[in-house]
This record gives sequence, structure tokens and C-alpha cells, in this order.
Amino acid sequence: MNIRLSLSLAMLLSCAAIRVPAQAPASADNPLASPRVFDYDQMKARTMPNGAESRVVFNGTLATGEQVGAHESMQPAGTVPPALHKIQHSEFIVVEQGTLEFNHDGKQERAGPGSVIYVAFGTNHFVRNVGYGPAKYVVIQVGGDTKK
Repeated sequence: MNIRLSLSLAMLLSCAAIRVPAQAPASADNPLASPRVFDYDQMKARTMPNGAESRVVFNGTLATGEQVGAHESMQPAGTVPPALHKIQHSEFIVVEQGTLEFNHDGKQERAGPGSVIYVAFGTNHFVRNVGYGPAKYVVIQVGGDTKK
């Protein structure tokens, strides 16, 4: 991850935890129970049928009680995008590389490197690579049905 992405990820997670500080649930299953680094080289890549790749960064619970998950995705140029889908959580999508088209509510918006897409709870949407090279982005899921 680059510096801009790391700062954006830290900022978004900090904003999600603005409530009164508490103790994160202590558990070997909660990677957010204490401070740590999530090493990119330790994230297992999963290849999708359309050629896209995904790496889970974490899924856990913040000290303030919110469920939060993050994964990095890469869509090659010309990849068929994921189907339109409705989410039951909120998402921030931080674009690292390439150009994504964010399709939602009958609209299309473009986002390039350093841009942040906000996907509200219940939004039907998909993102697709509209650039000439690969598009890399980090998805941060908050609340709702975010996996533990």
C-alpha cells in the first residue's frame, strides 16, 4: 500500500471510531483487539472467475463496537465488473491505481487514484475499471452485515 492509501485508510478508520473509547472485545478471533500492522505479504490473494483479485486485510470489531472489514481488490482492464448488488453495511472505496466507474442509483461517477467513493447502506451499486491498465482499490466495510 502506498502512503496516500495508508493515510486514507487510517483516517477512515479513525472517523468510524469517534464514540467514547472502550475496550475492543478481547478475542483471538478479533484482529482489531489491539494495535498492529497488517502485512501485505501475509494477505492471501484470491482470483475471481473474471480475472480480478482480492486480498482480505481484516474483519473485526472496533473498541467502540462497530464491525469493520477491509479488503484490497484489483480489476484488470476490460474485466467484466461484478453484478449490481445491494449492501447491508456502509463502504468506503479508496482508489489506489487506475480509474473506476461507480454505478449507483442510475448514475455513473468516475474516481481516480486517491479518490474515495462512499457507498451508503442499502445502495445498489457496482464499480468497474474504465481505464487502460489495472484498477486497484481498498474497500472498507463498516457496520451492518460486515463479516466478523
